[in-house]
Amino acid sequence: MKIDSVWEHVKKLGVVFIGAVLNAFAMNYFLKPANVYASGFTGIAQLLSKIITQFTPLHLSTGLLLFLFNIPVAILGWKKIGKIFTLYSFISVIFMSILLEVIPIQKTSSDILLYSVFGGVITAVGVGITLKFGASTGGLDIIAMVLSRMKDKPVGNYFFILNAGIVITAGAVYGWDKALYTLLSLYASTRVIDAIHTRYQKLTAMIITKRSEELKRAIHSKLVRGITLIPVKGAFSNEERQMLMIVITRYELYDLEHIIKEVDPNAFTNIVQTTGIFGFFRKE
Repeated sequence: MKIDSVWEHVKKLGVVFIGAVLNAFAMNYFLKPANVYASGFTGIAQLLSKIITQFTPLHLSTGLLLFLFNIPVAILGWKKIGKIFTLYSFISVIFMSILLEVIPIQKTSSDILLYSVFGGVITAVGVGITLKFGASTGGLDIIAMVLSRMKDKPVGNYFFILNAGIVITAGAVYGWDKALYTLLSLYASTRVIDAIHTRYQKLTAMIITKRSEELKRAIHSKLVRGITLIPVKGAFSNEERQMLMIVITRYELYDLEHIIKEVDPNAFTNIVQTTGIFGFFRKE
């Protein structure tokens, strides 16, 4: 294995660990003490842990439930998405599950509003940097990738339904003020993730390169995406080149950037928002 490749894996592992630390810290120091709930599988684990502990003689921790929920998701991602992405995502889940048990829970929460916002922001920083380096925090991120490859449907709907379920359940069981603070935390988290990574679920990359065949093979080896080749000519240089146009999800942006830098560092790439797709959004 090349030194650059080893360093890349070490760097990604370090970022995944830092992201997990930030997520666990936000949970145990801000969200849990204020009875405010996180989004996705983490929020489900947090809510179920509290309900089971309060209404039954059993005690299942948030970390344990988060780990158990992500096992079937990891198997799905391993089969449908890719081994490297799923592996790092599951490592992120393992780190966070352990850290949720290790980091002590802050017992006092004098200002719930402040705790909600700061908890959401810190969580978003952890999620955002993990996404930016080509991994995820598991759960809904992997499900969203699978759905985006099976059907061209807006995955935001699934996020909304699940998070709405968390908010409604929290409000019904523990009071609607907690539901409103949870909504505030989710809003802050979403805005920060958008700022760190990208707010768009689908992106179009237009890559102008002299090494189109090599780049095409490299992209197809890692991403299950179709590519359109367009002959182009430089207005200033009059050089003949090829433009590769490819539509990707936000989760594949890191891999695409890495492939381009590796194959043709001199390629010119323009990444733009994609608001809609008609036709097949995958490579058969």
